[in-house]
Amino acid sequence: MAEDLIGTAHALADAAGAAILPYFRSAGLTADNKLTDGFDPVTAADRAAEEAMRKVLAERRPDDAILGEEYGTQSGTSGLTWVLDPIDGTRGFLAGTPTWGVLVALSDDTGPRYGIVDQPYMGERFSGGLGQAAWRGPRGQGPMVTRRTSGLENALLFTTFPEVGQPQDRAGFEAVAARAKLVRYGMDCYAYALLAAGQIDLVIEAGLQAYDIQAPIAVIEAAGGIVTDWAGGPVHDGGRALAAANPELHAAALEILKGY
Repeated sequence: MAEDLIGTAHALADAAGAAILPYFRSAGLTADNKLTDGFDPVTAADRAAEEAMRKVLAERRPDDAILGEEYGTQSGTSGLTWVLDPIDGTRGFLAGTPTWGVLVALSDDTGPRYGIVDQPYMGERFSGGLGQAAWRGPRGQGPMVTRRTSGLENALLFTTFPEVGQPQDRAGFEAVAARAKLVRYGMDCYAYALLAAGQIDLVIEAGLQAYDIQAPIAVIEAAGGIVTDWAGGPVHDGGRALAAANPELHAAALEILKGY
């Protein structure tokens, strides 16, 4: 059972990457805007990738449910749901940066059980759950373990947007950032992959959807990290997320964020 589920997850990531790469950094790539006020882009690559993943599931796991960013929900009878974000970081994709990724999560009614964060352009894949946590890339492969950094003053903190959601969300983030050693922006799902791989210590975000966070949760937790909302509760349905490499850093950041 686990072998089939893991194989299916990797087949989904493979299919999405194959559909996306012909569009990346291509001449004339355009995007539609999902919002009337603001900018939330979707491209032909997003749609093609999710269509490719849904085709794989129709062939391999037709009884499972699906929650996808572009094409919504599809009911199932197995008790399992595949949560798909074909391109997490479409703004970065449009700009030609290689920090976007394909997110695949397998969840049940308790939350994510297995996840993949895949960056097909760089050939990097980070996966975790069902008893394993591993990375592979152009320079090899191996297990993943999160960092054991002690103290916020030594922590490397990432988020995607400087505004971090609503003004109160930004204030909470900045309160933690003021204590951190280093803060970087604009990494989308790649930041979560770096945390799982033992490169950074914290990711703090807000305004997330389930398909933004479920794959990172599975990967990070499998590598030894912790992912919750800003109150310390589950965050697999989206909202404000705090991902930490270890319990000490999680507790320290959470103590600050709870005030916001």
